[in-house]
Amino acid sequence: MRKSIIGFALLLSLFGNLFPFSSVRAEEIATDGKSREELEAELADLERQIEEQQGEVNKYKTQGTTLKNEISSLNSRIKKLNLQIQALDLTIQKVGQNIVETQKDINRTEQKIDAHKDALTRAIQTLYEEDQVGLVEILLANKELSDFFGSINEIARVQTNLRIALEEIVGLREDLVSQKNELELEKEDNENLKQAQETQKKGVQGTQKEKETILKVTKGKESEYQNLLEKSKESAAQIRSRIFQLLGGGELTFQKAYEFANLAEKATGVRAAFILAILNQESAFGRNVGQCQYNAIHPRTGVTVMRSKDIPIFEELLSRLGIAPSSRAAYVSCPIVRDGAHGGAMGPAQFITSTWRLYEKEIARVTGSNPPNPWNNADAFAGTALYLKDSLNSASCRNYSNENKHIADAKVLLERCAAAQYYSGGRWYTYRWVYGEPVVQKAQKFQADINVLESS
Repeated sequence: MRKSIIGFALLLSLFGNLFPFSSVRAEEIATDGKSREELEAELADLERQIEEQQGEVNKYKTQGTTLKNEISSLNSRIKKLNLQIQALDLTIQKVGQNIVETQKDINRTEQKIDAHKDALTRAIQTLYEEDQVGLVEILLANKELSDFFGSINEIARVQTNLRIALEEIVGLREDLVSQKNELELEKEDNENLKQAQETQKKGVQGTQKEKETILKVTKGKESEYQNLLEKSKESAAQIRSRIFQLLGGGELTFQKAYEFANLAEKATGVRAAFILAILNQESAFGRNVGQCQYNAIHPRTGVTVMRSKDIPIFEELLSRLGIAPSSRAAYVSCPIVRDGAHGGAMGPAQFITSTWRLYEKEIARVTGSNPPNPWNNADAFAGTALYLKDSLNSASCRNYSNENKHIADAKVLLERCAAAQYYSGGRWYTYRWVYGEPVVQKAQKFQADINVLESS
């Protein structure tokens, strides 16, 4: 029995080291006293208004390229951006509430762990005390045989309780780890949304300036506006030679980028313009892509750039590709310093190693690469298209499209959802406007360029 007691004591000591029982402090969150239901209702109303303004923008586009329609379209875009800023403010409040609730969950879990630690300590102490007394002594100490067996049963009961408490603390540890991970993700959402809100405010200023410039140049005359349109039109040759910047930091001509995207479209059915929009570097979320070694220790976070669980997969991939781990060719995205998150995303598609592994066989089927290389443009484009195909066909995106088809085009809704999933996976709903919608708008511009190329 002594060995068992020592073993339990060691386990208790181990669990004590695994749990930092000091609470993770959540930042002060302002919610204006609104309930979750009130925020959801206001967000739903704002989303309806945003879709209405986008409908106005689309209407003016179909009515023809006139000065009056362009100014009206710009006014609708400004209204839409201002509504999005309001929606972001409510979303930030909602995320803030989630942070507070998650912190409460963490505190409750830590209290339960403390309680179970106390129970474990008492049980171990009881067993230790009983262990100092042999069975013979217990027998002699109990005049009645029933009392002796009662004492033995009590020891067995304590051992059972000890086992149960230990199982409980193991489960609580898993809950605590999950809750703290959730808290970090929520804090990341909070920071990203604040950043996006600032970007939207700049967008309002930029659109307002664009409107003022058009009015100034044209002096309010339709003829001058038409002259301005003619001068601003790009030829097919200009579009082909335009520099296309990839998310991963590389550069291609637009023509070459379109060729890669077109091949991916033929293999997956995902339109080339949407693939290009995803892979284009310009986004509200500037990522530190292709700037860090995977195993470097970040000076501010104190953790490796890539998550430790992904490192063996990454090193095995480098070995198959014949890439030296220390070479520039193996650089990955850096951590987001503000929240301590890991980096480790690879190449133009910005896949983490585990995601890349899931799509390797399909990428190889599309491109013929064996093995596929995340830093190779053809493979990266194919990987992006395959991921987007799965997202477009996912239940969450189909449901989102079906539920909102009365206020927006189903294809737009699907692509907005898929783009947001590409950025944030299961947390896509938070990013449908700040990441998904800008990608959809960029895809429309790329589609116009593609139409010029295909008609030339």
